[in-house]
Amino acid sequence: MSIGIVIASHGEFAAGIKQSGEMIFGEQEKVQVVTFLNGQTPDGLHQQIVDAIATFDTSDEVLILADLWGGSPFNQASTVLHEQGDRKIAIITGLNLPMLIQAYTERMTGSAFEAAVANIVKEARGGVKAQPDSLMPAEEAPKAAEAGTSQAIPEGTVIGDGKIKINLVRIDTRLLHGQVATAWTPDSKANRIIVVSDNVAKDNMRKTLIEQAAPPGVHANVVPLKKFIEISKDPRFGGTNAFLLFENPEDALAIVEACPGLITDINVGSMAHSTGKTMLNSVLSADQTDVAAFNKMRDLGVKFNVRKVPTDKSSDIFELIQKANVK
Repeated sequence: MSIGIVIASHGEFAAGIKQSGEMIFGEQEKVQVVTFLNGQTPDGLHQQIVDAIATFDTSDEVLILADLWGGSPFNQASTVLHEQGDRKIAIITGLNLPMLIQAYTERMTGSAFEAAVANIVKEARGGVKAQPDSLMPAEEAPKAAEAGTSQAIPEGTVIGDGKIKINLVRIDTRLLHGQVATAWTPDSKANRIIVVSDNVAKDNMRKTLIEQAAPPGVHANVVPLKKFIEISKDPRFGGTNAFLLFENPEDALAIVEACPGLITDINVGSMAHSTGKTMLNSVLSADQTDVAAFNKMRDLGVKFNVRKVPTDKSSDIFELIQKANVK
């Protein structure tokens, strides 16, 4: 029994850092590289990770070193971890060279899996330094844990003005992934991400992965539509600045209709292609049901912008629909 190592990243970073590790530590066995490139699908990435693990012995423990917490390599690795629950798998994010070198060292010295993971995390953190020393930030004292939901606060309590603040609303089939965690969440200045979906709320694995993928300092929750309608009227959420994520325009419409005036602007990020849908651009596809939902929300005063990341130039969703001649 040994430890198999999977290095996973956006782009060719994983391949490059593997090469750097070999320059320092020599060529290594049982090391697989997984890269997530432009144009690839999450399903394809998932299969890459499954295939990489399949190259190891069935008795081997598996260590997945991923680049970004909440990114697609991490999310798909987390799915594999849950699917292969009978196998000892650990995921460590924040991929850097000290992390990889320590992983090789732990494996070479025969460390127990749990101790190896702890030592790798410690070494990876310690490898982040600045010169001159005066530029190194002082370590902050740990903050007290925040309540995950309003249930820690007595019912009827009014926080602030008693009204939830909606900082950003996005339609994105992939929901909480790398771009959302690292670009949109900081841009929104939200302190809570709320995925509003009946489907996801029923899927415990997806729900858990989304809650784990929240960036530091931000809570993520998955709630069904009816629950969010209750939350929108609950005065305990008066101190919440929310970033709402919807899988599709139909779910967004349901909330727009149920909570008049709450949602005024929606960012349209990605809508996956499936049978019966027409491609609007490289990341958006729609059918007549989607178009009807967009039209109805527009009639109710909602404005839309089509952008993958905050720095993109906005496109008009209705111009895209008209040009694509959705039928």
